[in-house]
Amino acid sequence: MNLKILLLPGDGIGTEVTAAAVDVLKTVGKKFGHTLELSEGLLGGVAIHKTGTPFPKDTEELCLKADATLMGAVGLPEFDTAPPSQRPEAGLLGIRRVLDVFANLRPVRTWKALVDSSPLKNHVVEGTDMIIVRELTGGLYYGQPRGIENDRAFNTMSYTRQEVERVTHTAFKLAGNRRKKVTSVDKSNVLEVSQFWRKVVVDVAQQYPDIQLEHMLVDNAAMQMVLNPRQFDVMLTENTFGDILSDVGGILAGSIGMLPSASLGMKKGLYEPVHGSAPDIAGQNKANPLGAIGSVAAMLEYTFGLNKEAAAVNDAIGKVLESGRVTADLRPKGSPATTQEVGKAVSEAI
Repeated sequence: MNLKILLLPGDGIGTEVTAAAVDVLKTVGKKFGHTLELSEGLLGGVAIHKTGTPFPKDTEELCLKADATLMGAVGLPEFDTAPPSQRPEAGLLGIRRVLDVFANLRPVRTWKALVDSSPLKNHVVEGTDMIIVRELTGGLYYGQPRGIENDRAFNTMSYTRQEVERVTHTAFKLAGNRRKKVTSVDKSNVLEVSQFWRKVVVDVAQQYPDIQLEHMLVDNAAMQMVLNPRQFDVMLTENTFGDILSDVGGILAGSIGMLPSASLGMKKGLYEPVHGSAPDIAGQNKANPLGAIGSVAAMLEYTFGLNKEAAAVNDAIGKVLESGRVTADLRPKGSPATTQEVGKAVSEAI
């Protein structure tokens, strides 16, 4: 198979973890007989520096031509006080809109070798294996009107039935191949939009009689994730809540550097680690690339349907974790490995 992939390394550690992930991707291509058609573009702060905009037209054209896009990270401290439309993160929102990726999948798994890396007690995190399905194109991040006036600022949380239905179908189909349970998270005791969300989810659930559906308020869900994370299989939630809860997942996984993600639409897929650009360690070859490598596994599975290849990458990640050749964030017993060394170890394990 020919895999047409756009690379957007982005800012900070994005360039380093993406390079490691691409090496793993090339190893998979060589072992399983696939050809790679790779292109590269600009997104985020680096794009602002070079073109004046976080999401250049050239990048937009490249992502529409590719079958899938692998992103590193966006964000630089120098833009922290810039208006939202002129920040690197605006590039991420822009590419999501252009690709029409509406469901963000964030697997949260506590690997056996990393139980001691989590700040939570071992018996709490052991066996955690869940996927957070976050709606990606609606809610507060995109709702209109929005703005800042003299003594007032405002954002709008808004959802249509279609937006809720399509992400709900994604969650239920995932649950059908897992442990057949969906937890829908909202704030229906306060927000009308959450009351609507819950109603639509209940309507869609009738098409999946073999899937157990439960509802949970978002504040309780955050608490339950650190009290008893094993209770969750597929967690479905709207954009803002999902953004927050998925970072709680970093505590369960031992490091936010372990978390991959997949953003899926009807045709295209956008894949990225959850961790952000981490400018404090950028350029030091110490960032954890396993979230980016896990995102490659997700790409192979969800965009290209290469389940055997995806399993090979995930199995290799497990072997590397067991070996202890990991970066400093995972608190290895010996000297920490570099970003490059971890990527090479995964390739060798494949």
